[in-house]
Amino acid sequence: MPHVETNGIQMYYEERGSGDPLILIMGITAPGAVWEFHAGHWETNYRCIMVDNRGIGQTDKPDGDYTSAMMADDYAGLMDALGIESAQVVGVSMGAIIAQQLCLRHPQKVKSAALMCPWARCDAYATSIFEHMKACFAHLSPAQFMEWIQLLIFTKPFWDNPDGHAGLLEGRSDFAVSPNPQPLHGLEGQAAACTTHNVVDQLGSISQKCLVIGGKDDIFTPLWMAEEVAGGIPDCDTYFYDDAGHAFHFEHMEDFNQRMLDWLLANA
Repeated sequence: MPHVETNGIQMYYEERGSGDPLILIMGITAPGAVWEFHAGHWETNYRCIMVDNRGIGQTDKPDGDYTSAMMADDYAGLMDALGIESAQVVGVSMGAIIAQQLCLRHPQKVKSAALMCPWARCDAYATSIFEHMKACFAHLSPAQFMEWIQLLIFTKPFWDNPDGHAGLLEGRSDFAVSPNPQPLHGLEGQAAACTTHNVVDQLGSISQKCLVIGGKDDIFTPLWMAEEVAGGIPDCDTYFYDDAGHAFHFEHMEDFNQRMLDWLLANA
């Protein structure tokens, strides 16, 4: 299995397709394989590199709190190990805060960055959600925990759609039998990275072309968070979906996959 040593850990990754490198950074509780739903559309144009973040999957899961800066350094080391001088980056949720730090800490490594449902800081509401997430993970069964996550990230129209609802049920079942279940300390480490991330005063230093994209009805990381990021980054592109939440990229997958590909190709 492909691992590289970076920033003191062994980091697992998989690749799809060929072409210029595209680094895909997943969110909290999710392994890199979740990108398969999107990489299948992008792999004809890009070498899609899907990574298990620190704290999950087949990557090391050290004890203690993580930070978004630490996790960005993980990716910088991964790129060095793979001989990638620079790449385009797509990050979702926690992956979007890691991508921000990658732009700030390793600007020469990032050609352009798409930030999906990002935030530049957590307010009391967001901090409480991440704290409650840890409690739910500790006390609920895996299927119950995933149902709670789904209630947080998908909007009512998706639940009311028979195909969408069937997908939610399948997602719960798959999470419950994961071959590499995330340990509680891995989730706690990732949650610490999410709540301590604060780069509001640094956003103006991001020089790469960026896209901030999300759902207008996101209750996990509300729209003001994405708008704050977009407003702080010079010349930032934006797109926000109607009738979509934190999981907008699943709720509007066909449009999202093509829209993202178009943007990446235009900002290579």
